[in-house]
Amino acid sequence: MVSERFSEKHCEQRNVENRTTTLAKDLRKRSTDAERNLWNKLRAKQIQGLKFRRQEPIRRYIVDFVCYEKQLIIEVDGGQHASSTEKDRTRTDWLSSQGFSVIRFWDHEVLTNIEGVLDSILESLSPSPNPSHQGREKD
Repeated sequence: MVSERFSEKHCEQRNVENRTTTLAKDLRKRSTDAERNLWNKLRAKQIQGLKFRRQEPIRRYIVDFVCYEKQLIIEVDGGQHASSTEKDRTRTDWLSSQGFSVIRFWDHEVLTNIEGVLDSILESLSPSPNPSHQGREKD
């Protein structure tokens, strides 16, 4: 009985993971201009030799970009996120509880100020001189 419940739960979890992976692949194909622009700067270890992944499933969420080595997630938000701040907060809180730092940029910011965005990312990758500021979310 216990193993049967475990098996059902395991199968359900695998189905969720499979759907999430399929959705992530689809999102990679349908990237926004801002996501493509930032990806061109992050890919191929161009930032401090660090590997970033895009549209990466992390349990039940799909993040825009992640560097596992530095536990950093970068989200690029379009206008639809202005009305979903509570959902974003819940998502960020969960990702933070898993050890990730999350930084967010608006599409417009990535498209018009890519150098400023890259400077902010580099700052997030550098160790903070004040340990109380490490891992803080930046909005």
